[in-house]
Amino acid sequence: MAATMYPAAATAASSTTSFLLPAIPAVRTVRCSRLPLLPPRSSSSRFSPASLKALSESSRVSLLQTRATSSDESSVDTSEIFTDLKEKWDAVENKSTVLVYGGGAIVAVWLSSILVGAINSVPLLPKIMELVGLGYTGWFVYRYLLFKQSRKELATDIETLKKKIAGTE
Repeated sequence: MAATMYPAAATAASSTTSFLLPAIPAVRTVRCSRLPLLPPRSSSSRFSPASLKALSESSRVSLLQTRATSSDESSVDTSEIFTDLKEKWDAVENKSTVLVYGGGAIVAVWLSSILVGAINSVPLLPKIMELVGLGYTGWFVYRYLLFKQSRKELATDIETLKKKIAGTE
């Protein structure tokens, strides 16, 4: 009785299926990736067994030539580094000031990373900031690096800034 009750639904489903089937082959023709086929192997190959043997021997020789060796010159003595740091820390008179400046620098880097992340999430703002950076770079190159006189001026400005930071001025 159920089969006699729903024959129209079965015909509707089959007609819908036949209606949708022509669209499916278009989807099936799209391939995600496929490796290229190799040409058929001919009886006369380009490489002879002797040339293949020479190739494998030359690759072995090149492997032997590129191996790195460890030397004592590049080893790092951690105890020497810690003693140097301890001597420098003991030479510092105002340890609390150094700690405050160091902590402030860490907080500033953390806050700036949060700020850059917030700016980066705004849709158009990162591209505008890139343009501003490119414009400033162009201006800096034109102003300070392009001509000899302006390079000398930049060098003197850097030297005076070094002296101010070091406290010798």
